[in-house]
Amino acid sequence: MKAIVIDRFGGPEELHAAQLPDPQPGAGQVRVRVEAVGVNHFDAKLRSGAMASPDTPMPLLLGIEAAGIVDRLGVGVGDVAEGDRVVGFTEGGAYAELAVLATYAVVPEGLEPAVAVSLPVAGEAAQRVLRLLDLRPGETLLVHGASGAVGELATQLAAAAGVKVIGTASPANQERVASLGATPTAYGDGWLDRVRAIAPGGVDAVLDTTGRGVLDDSVELLGGSERLVTIADAAAFTKGITFSSQAERSASALADLVARRAAGELTTTIGRVFPLDEAGAAQELSAGGHAGGKLVLVP
Repeated sequence: MKAIVIDRFGGPEELHAAQLPDPQPGAGQVRVRVEAVGVNHFDAKLRSGAMASPDTPMPLLLGIEAAGIVDRLGVGVGDVAEGDRVVGFTEGGAYAELAVLATYAVVPEGLEPAVAVSLPVAGEAAQRVLRLLDLRPGETLLVHGASGAVGELATQLAAAAGVKVIGTASPANQERVASLGATPTAYGDGWLDRVRAIAPGGVDAVLDTTGRGVLDDSVELLGGSERLVTIADAAAFTKGITFSSQAERSASALADLVARRAAGELTTTIGRVFPLDEAGAAQELSAGGHAGGKLVLVP
């Protein structure tokens, strides 16, 4: 199969086309002919070597989420059939024509693969942090980065559960944050005063998806760090703040997200779709932090 791989750790320029053996699904897994691959910050961390060991075997195939048509079933798979479209988390990479999915959900008719693939990674993270924050109807949640891939899903899921959401975003994304069910405000200098003006009674919980140095002021806003979670700022480890990164993959949770997205109960924003051969350009745009939504590769 054709794939985009690296032979050594480094920058986006290390990504190049190669021919690899077709992967085979293990027990409980499915193989798909890839229609869409989600680009994530984790991909770049693997490519750079920041999240891999020196003895990682090369060539290395990146990508942790994909959507496609099932063309081979692993032993024990009975919930889907060859020809079904599914989306999920991959085993062994996804920047390729074929990928193996270990945790997956069926994609309903009418939901485009490029849209479906915006759900596994961002949706899992949003669901996970909301569980950690243990929000109740009527409480107020501040989401730093409400227009990002994780932020927009966390905002919608919280609002649907009866939580009042305040979301920070760039001036260009204020209307989009409002459409997600949140009260928008600008990020950057002065955000703490702006949030206090919106919620003079304070907020009950804070989610940071940005890593933009907002932790200290968030602790001040909350009056403590107990209900503050970040998925982006490693400074949390020295401040006694919860840093959440360990994925809790669930086929049923993913299926719920897919069904709600297909029904129009949730929205996700696709920033740009790249050909697979332009994976390096997609990762460069992702690293810039202003992709405008989910970045997707298509073979």
